[in-house]
Amino acid sequence: MLGGRADQDEVRLEEGLRPRSLAEFCGQGKARELLSIYVAAARERREPLDHVLLYGPPGLGKTTLAHIIASELGVNIKVTSGPAIERPGDLAAILTSLEQGDVLFIDEIHRLSRSVEEVLYPALEDYALDIVIGKGPGARSVRLNLPGFTLVGATTRAGMLTSPLRDRFGVIIRLDFYSPEELQYIVTRAARILGVEIDPHGALEGARRSRGTPRIANRLLRRLRDYAQVRAGGVITSGVARDGLQILEVDDLGLDETDKRILAAIIEKYKGGPVGLETLAAATSEEPETIEDVYEPYLMQLGFLQRTPRGRVATPAAYAHLGLAYLSDASDQRQGSLF
Repeated sequence: MLGGRADQDEVRLEEGLRPRSLAEFCGQGKARELLSIYVAAARERREPLDHVLLYGPPGLGKTTLAHIIASELGVNIKVTSGPAIERPGDLAAILTSLEQGDVLFIDEIHRLSRSVEEVLYPALEDYALDIVIGKGPGARSVRLNLPGFTLVGATTRAGMLTSPLRDRFGVIIRLDFYSPEELQYIVTRAARILGVEIDPHGALEGARRSRGTPRIANRLLRRLRDYAQVRAGGVITSGVARDGLQILEVDDLGLDETDKRILAAIIEKYKGGPVGLETLAAATSEEPETIEDVYEPYLMQLGFLQRTPRGRVATPAAYAHLGLAYLSDASDQRQGSLF
């Protein structure tokens, strides 16, 4: 019971830290510029905004931008997710509850079932819902008109979207990792909202270790707030941030214990790779999707991990970061074993 209440408090806290407008939103300069143009044009024409697809790694602000789009348009937003829409009837119930201009946000849209997608197509193109009444020879199709609405879809795996669904989005925006300076601003803003005293160096220290992700930056800030309250008189300085993050096992590059376990498994158990995703997941007790969506993008951005046709390979930089000797002849041995 206590754990569930704590999770709800974390969710409410996260929502309270979200910016409410494009002017407040930091980072993603190209995305903000495009959205500001498209939203302003739709508002002037008094038409629904074209359907928007936001994709990129988790925690970069897709949900926040969906709420901002609705706020900037001055309309309501309904929030759901791909796994939550199990049957076409579930989607029909959501669509018929929308009002003119509303925003429908579907998170993890790549996980919609094919039967649900088929119902969604005419809704996106013609603002209509085709319903089959009856069964067998007496069945007939009835078309219900829907109010004009905007679908905002979010996904971490754009490649898993079917072509017919992807082609129905008029605006497709990719979100990238944030710079330390952008995250420093986000941390400073969040600290002000939370009533936490933090100096610029402390904010930058936390930002540098946040993997380019605002969600992680805000989470680390909340944990540093606890550490500073108990051990440092409530003020987060650079030194306090370093000490607190050391306890959290977050290193200078933002790698945590799981990142290091993945790299160590590739290096120590499979001689640096290549190793398949399923095998790596079993060796580290992590879900393949978690490794692929949460951990691999940042490890690849750092140049610690490579994806090859035969599997994942640890780079010399990964060996150096873990303090391990790089087996320079390992690749030669792997190639030799092919002949």
